[in-house]
Amino acid sequence: MLKAFTDLSTPLVADACLRTGVPVRVAPAGIRAVLPGHRVAGRALPVRHYGSVDVFLEAYGSAEPGDVLVIDNGGRTDEACVGDLAALEAESAGVSGLVVWGLHRDTPELAEIGLPVFSYGSHPPGPVRLDDREPEALVTARFGPHLVGGSDFVFGDADGVLFVPADRVEEVLDTALGIRETEREQARRIRAGESLRSQTAFADYLVLREADPSYTFRRHLRRMGGAVEE
Repeated sequence: MLKAFTDLSTPLVADACLRTGVPVRVAPAGIRAVLPGHRVAGRALPVRHYGSVDVFLEAYGSAEPGDVLVIDNGGRTDEACVGDLAALEAESAGVSGLVVWGLHRDTPELAEIGLPVFSYGSHPPGPVRLDDREPEALVTARFGPHLVGGSDFVFGDADGVLFVPADRVEEVLDTALGIRETEREQARRIRAGESLRSQTAFADYLVLREADPSYTFRRHLRRMGGAVEE
């Protein structure tokens, strides 16, 4: 899956979701890779954190090569829930990355390990709590407003993280590739001196919108074959 994502980006995948009618499920703004340039793509391996690493170790037992551990720590900013040992164990289990709704620690060690880790940022203390475990601890993970499960795929890069249902992921990626090619051609033409307004017949759009206020730019772009926005 990471190979399929190589020439794409999360903005392209988000646009493809919109075009194909797939709900755009994006992680909250601020989730970023520990190391700039890191990318992640793979099936979601969900887990809910309650204050102990035992739930991670249990999740690793069912990991398939390339899975991405999706950690629900409730978006907490008072503790870090993963560090170097959790990342090393994930790597040994074949997990391709960690995406945390919360914070990490051991930043220099994580950089040395090199496994992609996405979170809100770093924080020195680990948890001092131990909450009751829910039955869904290894079934689903909350990530902002979204519920993520093993039937989802995760994609992350410099722009953030998003989730796509497994039964639509091939369609979404194929659509994203098409949007990428269209945008590359539009960019090439701008550099060659043909403005985006000219390419999209923007003056005509303004006339059509004046005649019909319901005529949107997105509708116009679909008519013209453009891809500035979905």
